[in-house]
Amino acid sequence: MKMSKYSLAALLAGAAISPAMAGEKEELLKIRNTTLNLIELLVEQGVLDKSKAEAMIQKAEAKAAADAKKAVEEEKVQAARDAAPGDGGSKPAVRVTYVPDFVKDEIRQQVRDELRADVVKDVKAHAKEEKWGIPAALPDWVNRFKLTGDMRLRGEGDFFPSSNFSNEVIRSHESWLFANWYNVNNGASVTDIRPTSTAYLNTSEDVYRYRMRFRLGLEAQITDGLKANARLATSNSRSPVSTNQTLGQTGQQYEFVLDRAFLQYDYKDGKGRDWLTLWAGRTMNPWLSTDNVFDSDVSFEGVTGTFRVPLPGGSATYVPPTPNARYGTNMGFTRPNSVFLTSGVYPLEEFQLSSNDKWLWGSQLGVDLLFQETSRFKAGVAYYNYRNVKAQPNHYVAGVAGDLGDRNYTAPQFMQKGNTLMQINTSGDPSTTNFPSKVGLASGFEIFNAVASYDYSGFGNTHIILTADYAKNLGFDEKDILGRIDPTTFGIVNYVDLKDRTTAWQVRMDLGTPEIKKWSDWNLTFAYKYLERDAVLDAYTDSDFHLGGTNAKGWVVGGSYGLAQNTWLNARWMTADQIDGPDYGIDVLMVDLNARF
Repeated sequence: MKMSKYSLAALLAGAAISPAMAGEKEELLKIRNTTLNLIELLVEQGVLDKSKAEAMIQKAEAKAAADAKKAVEEEKVQAARDAAPGDGGSKPAVRVTYVPDFVKDEIRQQVRDELRADVVKDVKAHAKEEKWGIPAALPDWVNRFKLTGDMRLRGEGDFFPSSNFSNEVIRSHESWLFANWYNVNNGASVTDIRPTSTAYLNTSEDVYRYRMRFRLGLEAQITDGLKANARLATSNSRSPVSTNQTLGQTGQQYEFVLDRAFLQYDYKDGKGRDWLTLWAGRTMNPWLSTDNVFDSDVSFEGVTGTFRVPLPGGSATYVPPTPNARYGTNMGFTRPNSVFLTSGVYPLEEFQLSSNDKWLWGSQLGVDLLFQETSRFKAGVAYYNYRNVKAQPNHYVAGVAGDLGDRNYTAPQFMQKGNTLMQINTSGDPSTTNFPSKVGLASGFEIFNAVASYDYSGFGNTHIILTADYAKNLGFDEKDILGRIDPTTFGIVNYVDLKDRTTAWQVRMDLGTPEIKKWSDWNLTFAYKYLERDAVLDAYTDSDFHLGGTNAKGWVVGGSYGLAQNTWLNARWMTADQIDGPDYGIDVLMVDLNARF
């Protein structure tokens, strides 16, 4: 007994099959429902368009009805032939209504096999022809690229307590304690006390501003284990700690800069364990760290490697953490139950006429432990050595006004505020004036940093995360600083004393969903921060707390709430006061609308 193929149309019309095959009808109805469920699943996954699926079903049902009608008519004709007497008085034909079970089973299996092959073949043919998104239907190069992006709209208010010195008092006394030394290095003069002068920090006028950030990233899989990454971002300055674009530029177009560009190599063994990751180029932050040491927007230019040793009970599957999933922290590139060692070397500033280029060398040893799938503990100790960043005063020639400017290059290309600064040159003859026009870092920076984080997720999607961070600058040397101060200058320009203020620490608690992905996801953050003036390099620390820099202490309170898929609202309140020097408090409110794709 041979069974002809059942088309998809015939299966969808299974209810119209003759009652003589009740058992087969039940089996075909199961297959029919399975086929419909398969089509519905393809629609839900986005592989098949809903309108196309409905059109396919309608077309199949119409064809099935026609086939069923034709089958009934053929059956009636065959029944009439069987009932007619045979030629020459022969006996009428006898119909056998009994079919053995093993024959039925063979028919069912044959129908299943032929149905599966026909349906898969038909669906793949349509997918390839109409580009539904099945990988086999797309060109190979398309599957090797991944596009990501995010956008943030921000409303910000900067508030200055009445206890601060007013800008009028500062300018009338020409106080250098509130000078904006970054602007002085770029041409502003401390002798300019006009209200429009940019040589001094704002201490008394509340500011409201609106900002936006847009970033677009591309990842390309070159070959097994090797990727290329690039990211474009908005920017209206050369700040390494911000990619914000401030609105209100008289309609001028925004800059779009290359924020990251690097190669990444991952080595995995035959069991899928990832032992090594190497980065080269302008990369993301590879360190287990907080924004006390590195702002969330800092990129690293150079070469970095992370080596991991699995511990018993470790997972063989490594999923890289989402960068900056929690603002203010970076969890590094680790995996559960492993020991890791990260090292990197980064050029900071290159000079054509000097071999004393500025560099950052860093190493970190840490551990990542997972307990019973609900508790995760990470800890790391790091050493960051900034080389050739100390200022050197210029030389003078007797009888020549001003200095030679031979060491102006030792001034930092970028700084915020807080670090102890010394004079590099003057604006005129040192015998008559000592007004500085170029300043640099008085201290060296060799930072010891210890970070620990404990994440408890025993409440489902709600996490409790405790984080502690401690930093100590081992590069501060008072004798070395005094030995570099030229006696013809004022020396230290932004503090009345020279003290060892080289400690920073932070304690923080996060409650809720670590990364906001969908509607009603939420989290809350509470933190206390303390940064003495020479604890870390002020150029790379948090740019929001106390409006950037060191020599500040205070609280951070924030929260986020998911508004839709990959869309969320975030708000932060930061209140900070200056540690050394006159009263200088800054309160900052930020409200962000975020979206990513």
